[in-house]
Amino acid sequence: MAEAHQAVAFQFTVTPEGVDFRLSREALKHIYLSGINSWKKRLIRIKNGILRGVYPGSPTSWLVIVMATVGSSYCKVDISMGLVYCIQRYLPERCSHYETPQSRALLSMAIFSTGVWITGIFLFRQTLKLLLSYHGWMFEMHGKTSHATKIWAICVRLLSSRRPMLYSFQTSLPKLPVPCVSATVQRYLESVRPLLEDEEYYRMETLAKEFQEKTAPRLQKYLVFKSWWATNYVSDWWEEYIYLRGRSPLMVNSNYYVMDLVLVKNTEVQAARLGNVVHAMIMYRRKLDREEIKPVMALGIVPMCSYQMERMFNTTRIPGNETDVLQHLAESRHVAVYHKGRFFKVWLYEGSRLLKPRDLEMQFQRILDDPSPPQPGEERLAALTAGGRVEWAQARQAFFSSGKNKAALETIERAAFFVSLDEESHCYNPDDEASLSLYGKALLHGNCYNRWFDKSFTLISFKNGLLGLNTEHAWADAPIIGHLWEFVLGTDTFHLGYTETGHCLGNPNPQLILPQRLQWDLPEQCQAAIESSYQVAKALADDVELYCFQFLPFGKGLIKKCRTSPDAFVQIALQLAHFRDKGKFCLTYEASMTRMFREGRTETVRSCTSESTAFVQAMVNGSHMKEDLRDLFRKASEKHQNMYRLAMTGAGIDRHLFCLYVVSKYLSVSSPFLAEVLSEPWRLSTSQIPQSQIRMFDPDQYPNHVGAGGGFGPVADDGYGVSYMIAGESTMFFHVSSKFSSSETNAQRFGNHIRQALLDIADLFQVPKTDS
Repeated sequence: MAEAHQAVAFQFTVTPEGVDFRLSREALKHIYLSGINSWKKRLIRIKNGILRGVYPGSPTSWLVIVMATVGSSYCKVDISMGLVYCIQRYLPERCSHYETPQSRALLSMAIFSTGVWITGIFLFRQTLKLLLSYHGWMFEMHGKTSHATKIWAICVRLLSSRRPMLYSFQTSLPKLPVPCVSATVQRYLESVRPLLEDEEYYRMETLAKEFQEKTAPRLQKYLVFKSWWATNYVSDWWEEYIYLRGRSPLMVNSNYYVMDLVLVKNTEVQAARLGNVVHAMIMYRRKLDREEIKPVMALGIVPMCSYQMERMFNTTRIPGNETDVLQHLAESRHVAVYHKGRFFKVWLYEGSRLLKPRDLEMQFQRILDDPSPPQPGEERLAALTAGGRVEWAQARQAFFSSGKNKAALETIERAAFFVSLDEESHCYNPDDEASLSLYGKALLHGNCYNRWFDKSFTLISFKNGLLGLNTEHAWADAPIIGHLWEFVLGTDTFHLGYTETGHCLGNPNPQLILPQRLQWDLPEQCQAAIESSYQVAKALADDVELYCFQFLPFGKGLIKKCRTSPDAFVQIALQLAHFRDKGKFCLTYEASMTRMFREGRTETVRSCTSESTAFVQAMVNGSHMKEDLRDLFRKASEKHQNMYRLAMTGAGIDRHLFCLYVVSKYLSVSSPFLAEVLSEPWRLSTSQIPQSQIRMFDPDQYPNHVGAGGGFGPVADDGYGVSYMIAGESTMFFHVSSKFSSSETNAQRFGNHIRQALLDIADLFQVPKTDS
């Protein structure tokens, strides 16, 4: 086979005359090009490191300062106020006979100019950091911007006007502040007041007061010290204790899914769709490596932290007995592919050249056409990543530490990402309500062994060309993978395109090396461990009820006519729906982001407030006038928006209490208050799905080019998980999850309550509705 010969750099044969070497020029050429490509990347990283390190300065600005200093000297003007002369005096004596007084003067002026340049960069950065610490703009009414905020916006624009790279603002972002204990405790008590009876509330108030006066001051000192020392006082502990130390299965409990465009279809050729999308993903990775992606900016002014993007590719979660580890590689030139129980390795490059979409299509089609059967135990191998973490860690140590199993596992774990070629088809049919839910279930857990849940993300391809993602949560939050997905879908649709027959553009190279089958040697004990993990995962997957639906009557456009934020509108509707569903209120979690701070991730907004419960009770009571209900709704909406802003600006409740709890454990300090707070179940966990982070096309011109968002499993066994995407001016998507094993929950029933709650609130404002 020609491909096999090309894969070998040289061969040798021992003969009576000696050793006969035969070199493969083609293989050596690829090795040479690969080395050149590696050095290019190193040089790009060095260049980017320099440019990022001096932002908002630049080599050009340094040259301008040098020229100004030299020019003023020739004009007999000493702008250095004698500093150049002082530098010249302290320079070492002649090191060479070529040195002249003129060269010493030029060197002194260059040193002075460099000092001025570095000082200017430092002052600019500190000024920008100070400006970015101002968050008053978030609390101002829409359309009523103060003069101070206008001046602030002008200053921020001036200091960040030079085109930034992805990580240019990282060192200028402020640190996440540690809130005052008294403020956090007060906000906590306020959040639980509508959920507790008087007696229970007074008990909690007593615990809180005791904690605040006796235990908290000591814990707070350690936390403040950490905030001075560390880049972010929350993020490392959050990643370790919330994600990596979790011993329950990642599938359903931690990983989440992302859907494809559901209202349009680019092609039904499975391999072709994959060819375009994988190519677009590696294009994105190249931009990421070169820092050519623009930082996400709030209002086009305030930069968001980009550090989570660093581990998007080439990242795997490695299981451990007590804690997992995130393994991130600087480089990976292949993807791992699963199809019909077999694992393959597919190269993304030929030498230093990224494979074109048509070449990738051919490679994926070769896998689809491969008739070889799975090896013993291979088909359900990935179930190990879907079961308990301890069991997977023990199996990995016992059966994958040497030989071909270790080599094959490393191929998967060192891949850029994982690709799953499914044999079933899925799509969204508006006339078939169950179609979207079945699609979501396939993405959330599949058949429990056709996803590698440890990879940073698994790209899932269905037989009819529809795609989706299953994403591991420890390395980053949903907006990060959403940024990638928007780029990929936009590039696939508007830049790469397809032929009339649905194939990728261009002609394939049939000489490419074939996809490589991974080889396994799985003994019976290993196969028993695989089967055990599969049974655990299957029981978990079978217990998940998922109800996904599109809400058609209205979207963001008409909500804004109610003079409220779309997110507050939906959150209050969720409170009304939950009360109608269970007849009671519950602790509600809404994720907000803290990426305006360096290495910020998320904070919790406690959406069940006294104001929202007052509105819900009035709605359920049915005896209030519409004007009174509107007034109660506006108060609830304003409260929610204010809490969201506080969470985004570092004044949240839960991350502070979480970190105080971690410190208490390190110090072996017992706190009944913290223990109770951290054990409270979130029976309604919600999240709004981000969108339009990248403007790759005009949504008004292409209104059907919207994804359906994504979802996650329920956080509590007797609770609901709800994600929603306000997909445009006239539609929304909801993903509701619960567990069949709970007699208290029913995802479809709750979804219907959400529908009705949205309509009932809209009716208060006499918002015109279309038939759903």
